Amino acid sequence: MKADKLAETARAPQPVADEAVPAPGDLDDPDLYLDRELSLVKFQERVLEEARDPANPPLERVKFLSILGSNLGEFFMVRVAGLKQQVEAGVLEGAGERLKPAATLQACRAEAYRLMRESRAAFIDLLPELDAAGIHLMDLAALDEPQRAAAAEYFDQKVFPVLTPLAFDPGRPFPHISNLSLSLAILLEDGSGQQLFARVKVPKTLPRFVRVPPPGGAKPRRGEIYLTYLEQLIAVHLDRLFPDLKILGSYPFRVTRDAEMAIQELEADDLLETIEKGVRRRRFGRVVRCSMEKGTPRFVRNILVENLQLQPDELITLEAPLGISGLMELYELERPDLKDPTFVPAMPPEFEGGAGTDVFAVIRQHDILLHHPYDSFMPVLQLARQAARDPDVLALKWTLYRVGRNAPVVRELLKAADNGKEVAVLVELKARFDEEPNIEWARALEAAGAHVVYGLVGLKTHAKLALVVRREGDGIRRYVHVGTGNYNATTARLYTDLGMLTCDEAIGADASDVFNRLTGYSSVPRYRKFLVAPAHFRPGMERLIRREIEHQQRNGDGHLIFKMNALIDKPFCRLLYEASQAGVRCELLVRGMCRLRPGVPGVSDNITVTSIVGRFLEHSRIYWFSNGGDEEVYIGSGDLMQRNLDRRVEVITPVEDPALLRRLRDVVLETYLHDTVKARKMLPDGTYERVRPASSEEPLNAMEWFIARRGRPEC
Repeated sequence: MKADKLAETARAPQPVADEAVPAPGDLDDPDLYLDRELSLVKFQERVLEEARDPANPPLERVKFLSILGSNLGEFFMVRVAGLKQQVEAGVLEGAGERLKPAATLQACRAEAYRLMRESRAAFIDLLPELDAAGIHLMDLAALDEPQRAAAAEYFDQKVFPVLTPLAFDPGRPFPHISNLSLSLAILLEDGSGQQLFARVKVPKTLPRFVRVPPPGGAKPRRGEIYLTYLEQLIAVHLDRLFPDLKILGSYPFRVTRDAEMAIQELEADDLLETIEKGVRRRRFGRVVRCSMEKGTPRFVRNILVENLQLQPDELITLEAPLGISGLMELYELERPDLKDPTFVPAMPPEFEGGAGTDVFAVIRQHDILLHHPYDSFMPVLQLARQAARDPDVLALKWTLYRVGRNAPVVRELLKAADNGKEVAVLVELKARFDEEPNIEWARALEAAGAHVVYGLVGLKTHAKLALVVRREGDGIRRYVHVGTGNYNATTARLYTDLGMLTCDEAIGADASDVFNRLTGYSSVPRYRKFLVAPAHFRPGMERLIRREIEHQQRNGDGHLIFKMNALIDKPFCRLLYEASQAGVRCELLVRGMCRLRPGVPGVSDNITVTSIVGRFLEHSRIYWFSNGGDEEVYIGSGDLMQRNLDRRVEVITPVEDPALLRRLRDVVLETYLHDTVKARKMLPDGTYERVRPASSEEPLNAMEWFIARRGRPEC
């Protein structure tokens, strides 16, 4: 693809309903800015589209349903919980939002509940296809006698010893229902005819799906598997838990709690201990959602509503199964024929020597750009590994945000500390839902003698930055990795991210300044090349956008392309509107939330917004500026969101090597802009429509295109 074809991606803007068209001169009109939370729900709708798409293999569609369930769980734990807190605190106006918090809360719940119901329908529609492929997911009632016997044996040996029946009566309080746990509400009757209530938790420590033999004891065919639900197996054996009582019925339900933690850092003597306490308290947050299966009797519903202190709109009835995030177990079955074809990420030619590659020598030759998951994450691990063992390496400095429980980078940092090197690590304890593994790694690093800090008061450290200081000759050289994604070898196979390896002197000096700021009291008025939040990212981006406006006004060649996860900062939306009104072509690739409305006559005619949702989670951030032909491109950790710009430490770096710049412009960005399979174009009203190829065009799936061409010099 050629750079001059970029213009072809600018499609004609769609008309907007007359009543929604703000006056072109009024860029502060609230109707120009879509609601943040509802925009996030729209992203979940695009995930559901992937679960319904018959072009995706069956188990990939199951995976998308699981992801949707997990995403909606987090949406309620954080977004809905936050809106609820605003409403209860009497906040009448949303921070820059068009709708008031109460209206937003109502709309978010309605849309999220709709997606929950539709996801169950999508799963039910998928069952015949799974069945035809040999994955038989059966209700327990449909099992024959040999299958029931096998399931009963499994219950006796593996399930029964783990279960804990919890009664609710005047002598025993209503049991605590932990966050995201699946439970059975059980109605019982004693010998005198009195009704009783109890709860049994479905253990998370056991598989959600229980394997049973084929019907009639037949030998299973290759790849064939029969499964039933754990909650149903428990339900039919409740007499083992409640002997001498009559089982009137059992009804699955699941609660979601407020999981947002408010941390008063200035009052916290020990941030590590404060975070640990907060994680424990999360299990006891207020319930913000309770789902139960259809057919649950009103008596049981009333007990749950009263004891969980539920509001009527916090209760939803659904078709089985509850907790579709648990469907990931099905995806993990060994059925590669029902999944996307696997591939081996390409090793850059400079690293094909494997473990024997001298990483430092490679980086000294030229900067290296890695595009994950198409390029291997191994060069980053090799940098850490060689640095940990090289006698000339003096120091390693690293930011850790989400590394997971299996963290090879952290193991190399531990090795470096054992080898007597200076190791300084910023462990972000406030990385939501990753606090526990981060706490464990922080303690391990401290025990190994590394300098461990937890960031700056009031700020999350979201930057993806690594620095290796090496003695070379009579001086030192600094080797730097700057990325858009976490130092997580697992997500490097699932997310699309970019990383650059360089020994550029100015970038190395900037990296040192960032780490000195994180670990000490150092502060610099400006960086040589980095744009660092919170002080420099916002003004730096504003300057670069206004420069495009000036180029447009002088020469008519203003053009920018941004790829990011979210665009919700109102001042930047307004500035992009200004750029569009000046005639600057603004091509935006925004995976998730977007408050800006493209294609509004007189306001955003020159703006397109495209969301790509597919096999991998689009996570890279790229900011490209035409700059009158003297192009500039930046990559980094920050989106154009208030939190990234003002409340986090982010690092954005220029990519200056001409070959790498061309690769980002002509290959990466242009391929995404021409996607006609996984791309959705945003319309002025905030809805999305699929981009389809012209009748004369071959469909282009950007992700599959990158896979097919991975490792080639032009990619």
